[in-house]
Amino acid sequence: MSITFRKSYRIFPGVRLNINRKSWSITLGGKHGPRHTISSTGRRTTSMDLPGGFGWRKTTTRRARGDN
Repeated sequence: MSITFRKSYRIFPGVRLNINRKSWSITLGGKHGPRHTISSTGRRTTSMDLPGGFGWRKTTTRRARGDN
């Protein structure tokens, strides 16, 4: 069994700082409307909860400068 670490801090209303073992991220937005997450690994995610248990998510990953 592996040990996991994840902690989320509410900085301001609608702004969260999420920390885990390997990275951190900032989430902007609340329960209603879209949420934008920016990670220290370069991943950017936009997500939104839709009625009826449905959800929508779009994730983009920034490529490193040396990759071609």
